[in-house]
Amino acid sequence: PPARAPPSVFLLAVSGEIESGEFPGFDDLYCKFSFVYGQDWVPTAGLEEGISQIASKSSVSPTTLVWNFPIDITFKSTNPFGWPQIVLSVYGPDFFGHDVVRGYGAVHVPFVPGRHKRTIAMFVPESTSRLQQLTSWFTGRRPEFTDPKVVAQGEGREVTRVRSQGFVTISFNVITKDLHKLGYDVGQGQGQTTGPQGLQGL
Repeated sequence: PPARAPPSVFLLAVSGEIESGEFPGFDDLYCKFSFVYGQDWVPTAGLEEGISQIASKSSVSPTTLVWNFPIDITFKSTNPFGWPQIVLSVYGPDFFGHDVVRGYGAVHVPFVPGRHKRTIAMFVPESTSRLQQLTSWFTGRRPEFTDPKVVAQGEGREVTRVRSQGFVTISFNVITKDLHKLGYDVGQGQGQTTGPQGLQGL
């Protein structure tokens, strides 16, 4: 029988949950997510973006908002460049009842197969002038990105004033197929946990 050609693509399957968030001073928050990835990546199954239910603090968890919102997506790619990131935006009501952003954050999907937990430090854009700060205080309109995916990009981020605000915890279950057959060694991870971070492993 003829020899089978080596694979030219690999698969990355990601499942898990946006588990919870901690945003001191805020309550009744929901979370939007979207995956950002390079041009060689193609989603083949699952959802690229979603929006959670509204979570409220309770007597059981007075400081934690529990979403336990599922994520599930499969990609194929010919190249690990542009490895997928998940971008999160958390929203909740302000004093006037308008939904305003309470935090942005992003993290790469872990490179190593297995179960992983990530805690993402979230941030919000800051007004750049006293007048803008005063105007946003009066109108209730806080600065926010028109496209949250900008959070996953490096270009231009250094000119954006931001401040830290809260944390979100995500669990990932990562499976890869044929990555090692293309000559990439990602090691053998079972379960790994890391603390607060932005982007890791790059």
